[in-house]
Amino acid sequence: MQAQVGDRLVSNGLHVGDVKRVGVITALRHPDGTPPYEVRWLDNGHTALVFPGPESHIEPAPA
Repeated sequence: MQAQVGDRLVSNGLHVGDVKRVGVITALRHPDGTPPYEVRWLDNGHTALVFPGPESHIEPAPA
């Protein structure tokens, strides 16, 4: 998984009833764009250091 600042991290729930979360990547920890990422979650505005799991994918930032 590789990302750039501004890309969206989409995390789908693993279990029934889990919600899908979408966040914007605000900073990278590695220059090659590999995890972890600093993500600002759109549902609550909180920023967190995220190690994405298999339920997550990257959506490129709009051009």
